[in-house]
Amino acid sequence: MKRFYEAVTSEPVDDRFAIQLDGRPVKTPARNPLHLPTAALADAIAAEWAAQDEDIDPATMPLTALAQGALDQVAKDRERIAGRIAAFADSDMLYFRADDSQQALADHQKERWDPMLDWARQRYDVDFKLIYGIKHQSQSDETINRLSAAVNAQDDFALAAMLSLVGLAGSLVVVLSLVEGAYDVDTLWPLANLEELWQEQQWGQDELAMATRELKQAEFNAAARFLTLSRR
Repeated sequence: MKRFYEAVTSEPVDDRFAIQLDGRPVKTPARNPLHLPTAALADAIAAEWAAQDEDIDPATMPLTALAQGALDQVAKDRERIAGRIAAFADSDMLYFRADDSQQALADHQKERWDPMLDWARQRYDVDFKLIYGIKHQSQSDETINRLSAAVNAQDDFALAAMLSLVGLAGSLVVVLSLVEGAYDVDTLWPLANLEELWQEQQWGQDELAMATRELKQAEFNAAARFLTLSRR
């Protein structure tokens, strides 16, 4: 799409903030007003629109896309989307550990991942079953229910960010620790990629894998930034 506007502004509307292009309010693909919860998020999204050249490139507007997801998808189908996020309570990457045949990796996982699980145990009063090898074991109903409640307590904008984050990290505990401010994004991304980074240390780097990870990291950072900016 060609750029069709000159000026981009963010304006207060009741208790929200709207993006305007040449004085006209922006709407989402589902024709909902692009009304945002904070001035900080509105300013950041306005900056994405202002940075467009002759052609509008949605790939360079991750905050806009996440806001559209919150307004068009989460608000309309909140229960299903929260359920998709909460499903990781029973399949969190942090539960799965290398077996005795990879003891060095298992030790590394324990050293790096156990403190995060300890944080979650204390924060949510839950316990976890660690899984060695490939055979799945379900977590307790109490653990699943309490972590699910933590997901459902979030607002629509946080859920939009969390849906992206949990898909990239493969871990609900990682995402909740970011939501709660227990860990920062720079600490969490290497933990979410621990096994891949470990394999690189053992066997050398793969350029394609590195490029893919860098793209995912940019998405992870954008969703984490969206989460921060959307909070009042």
